[in-house]
Amino acid sequence: MTDTASNTLALPIRPFLRPLLQRLAPFVGTPLNVALSLLLLWLILRVGWLLLDWAVVNAALLPAKPETCAATTGACWSFVIAKSGQILFGIYPPAERWRAGLVCVLILTTLVASARPSSWRPWLGFAWVAMMALVLWLMGGGFGLSRVPTSSWGGLPVTLILTVFAIGLGFPMAILLALGRRSGLPVVRTLSVLVIETIRGLPLLSLLFVASILLPLLLPEALLPDKFVRALLALTIFAAAYLAEVIRGGLQAIPSGQSEAAKALGLGYWNTQRLIILPQAIRIVIPALTNTIIVMIKNTSLVLVVGLFDLISSGKAALSDPDWPAPSTETFLFIGLIYFALAFSFARFADFLERSGMEKRG
Repeated sequence: MTDTASNTLALPIRPFLRPLLQRLAPFVGTPLNVALSLLLLWLILRVGWLLLDWAVVNAALLPAKPETCAATTGACWSFVIAKSGQILFGIYPPAERWRAGLVCVLILTTLVASARPSSWRPWLGFAWVAMMALVLWLMGGGFGLSRVPTSSWGGLPVTLILTVFAIGLGFPMAILLALGRRSGLPVVRTLSVLVIETIRGLPLLSLLFVASILLPLLLPEALLPDKFVRALLALTIFAAAYLAEVIRGGLQAIPSGQSEAAKALGLGYWNTQRLIILPQAIRIVIPALTNTIIVMIKNTSLVLVVGLFDLISSGKAALSDPDWPAPSTETFLFIGLIYFALAFSFARFADFLERSGMEKRG
């Protein structure tokens, strides 16, 4: 009686389960895949809860004092809050840190404003030049502001200034090197190849050491720029060499017929490159350009080896305070989030440019 009843109940269920399982099969797969998926989900939830418990539930926040961290087993965010000024601005004089903060705001605001295609007008170039001059005045002082030598600069302003100046000055150099490497003039082509391959064959650390140690031995002190400028020159040359190869790849992708058509219309070499070839080539290599620029953002941390206090150096200096338990994990997580925000924002802007270019071609 019981077996008959169970069979009777199973009959209407089987036709219902079969199509349901068939629909779930592409998402679930084999029993092994189901087991691995459940195991991975458990690991994610387990690790996620441990991180949440450490970073939020048991974290120390306020008051930002060493005693607050000593009374908890979680993350010591009190240290990051208390030392945020030193981490962000390094050894810049505390009374003048408003100038360093204003510099960060100016650079980031100009970058955001430049992301709008409607602002791509000739005045934007003048705005960038004015912003760079204002940044140097605010950081260095003079004309009503107290002088602050570059040896006292540090933190996020140094990272932003080195990145913006190195890429801004290196990009025009990269275009000239890329065009020179494809030039029909043997001397120009040979010199361009020599510069690009020499710089690309050297690690950035060696260029920084040359700028910091070798140049003072070769140049008289009256002509020697300070350490910050020498590091900026090394980063600029390094960026120019790598960007040049990226741009050259885009130039090679442009059919030769376009140059010939421009010549037939009476356009000269420079007008052809400026109006026809370069805009298409740069649009083609946006992903590779983005990758190179993001690498340059992170490469600014290497200036530590020549004695400049970038964002990471400032974090290490803050950790040396004996009154605190030196929470290095929290400090470098905070610094890593800043680098991630910069790189991620630029990557999303590059994706926007690439999609816009594809829509125009479509």
